[in-house]
Amino acid sequence: MKSEKQKMLDGEAYLANDPELVKGRTNAKKLLHRLNVTEYLFNDAAKEIVKELIPNAGEGLYIEPPFHCDYGYNIKVGTNVYFNVNCVVLDVCKVNLGSNVFFAPAVQIYTAAHPLNAIERRNTEFGKPVTIGDDCWIGGNTVICPGVTIGNRCVIGAGSVVTKDIPDNSLAVGNPAKVIRHL
Repeated sequence: MKSEKQKMLDGEAYLANDPELVKGRTNAKKLLHRLNVTEYLFNDAAKEIVKELIPNAGEGLYIEPPFHCDYGYNIKVGTNVYFNVNCVVLDVCKVNLGSNVFFAPAVQIYTAAHPLNAIERRNTEFGKPVTIGDDCWIGGNTVICPGVTIGNRCVIGAGSVVTKDIPDNSLAVGNPAKVIRHL
C-alpha cells in the first residue's frame, strides 16, 4: 500500500493532512522563515538554507526573498535560475526547471489541484507536475497551472495564466495564455 506521500508524488488523490506531509511542509516553512525573515539576502547562511530547502538545484540558483513553496524537495532546478521577489511554488508534484530560467516578481507555479466534486474536495487533493525548459523568461504575476509544460526558449508575458502546454520558441500572453508568435 502506498504512503500518502507516494500518492502525492505520483499525482494520485492523497490526504494532505497526513503526518509525514505535515512534517515536510512544516520543515519547509521553518527554512523559508529563516530565508525570508532572518537572513541577509544571499549571505553564506542563506545559501545553505536554499541548499537544504531545494536540494536538487544546480549552481547559480538565486532567490530574492520573500519566496514560498510547499516542500522544496520536489523542485528540480538547472543552473543559473533566478526567482525575483514574491514567487510561489506549490510543489506537491515535481517542478522541473531548466537552466537559465528567469522569474519576474510574483510568479506562481501550481502543481496542486483539487477534485471538482465538493465532497471529495473536503478530504483529498492531487497534483500534476510542471516543467519549464531552458532559457525561459516568465513575466511578473504569471500563474502556471498544474500539468503544464513550457518549452525551451519561451517568453511568457506578464499577467498570463498558463493553462496549456507552450511549445519551444514561443511568446505566449494572456488569460488563458496563447502563443502570439514564434521566437
